[in-house]
Amino acid sequence: MVVFSGDLDKLLAGFIIANGAAAMELPVTMFFTFWGINALRKEGPVTVQVPKTTKEKMFGWMMPRGPKALKLSQMNMGGLGTRMIKTEMSKKNVMALPSLIETARAQGVRLIACTMSMDLMGIRKEELLDGIEFGGVGSFVSSADSSRSTLFI
Repeated sequence: MVVFSGDLDKLLAGFIIANGAAAMELPVTMFFTFWGINALRKEGPVTVQVPKTTKEKMFGWMMPRGPKALKLSQMNMGGLGTRMIKTEMSKKNVMALPSLIETARAQGVRLIACTMSMDLMGIRKEELLDGIEFGGVGSFVSSADSSRSTLFI
């Protein structure tokens, strides 16, 4: 699965599908590129070993940090829509995105961050959740080649 979007609703769908497939004992690989990588970012500021350029710092400041900071793609309404959907999810016992990510990891879903996207946006490895794999497009193509289906989210 290619995860290109950083929108909460699209990432929820991706992780629900990934968890469902993993529960059926199917191998699942999620390749996070461009805005999708933001779902894998740690919350709050992180100390990095290699100093960032001014542009890299700006990207980091402008992009959401982690799954809790993501917003809806539609009807966000200045954050009100996002709060409303999270409240409804909680009332109806739908797992929140951070829990879906942890469940996917516990089920063996491979989460791969695109190193080219990371480089372009100035995201360092230490800014991402522990245990994330790193790779280029070849990592995705190799997985997709042996897959029965490929999704683009």
